[in-house]
Amino acid sequence: MEVVCLQEEAFYALFDKVVEYVDAKRKDGPPKWIDGEEAMLLLKIKSTTTLQKLRDEGNVRFSQPQKKIILYDRDSINEYIEKHARETF
Repeated sequence: MEVVCLQEEAFYALFDKVVEYVDAKRKDGPPKWIDGEEAMLLLKIKSTTTLQKLRDEGNVRFSQPQKKIILYDRDSINEYIEKHARETF
């Protein structure tokens, strides 16, 4: 095992670089495609039938890369929610 000694300035410079790196990774944001469970959480629904209805009526975008895997576009879900928002008086 090696012991590495750094001057205080070098330590804080290295620390700042690590913080910048972590912040850059965090800014990538949430994934574009989400599974049905997360889609239902965003929409505040509990029924997979309701989610399927939204999908069948074309209200939310989806992708089906495999037969039993359906992914939903997070942006289209947010657009659907915004479209049904009511303005206050």
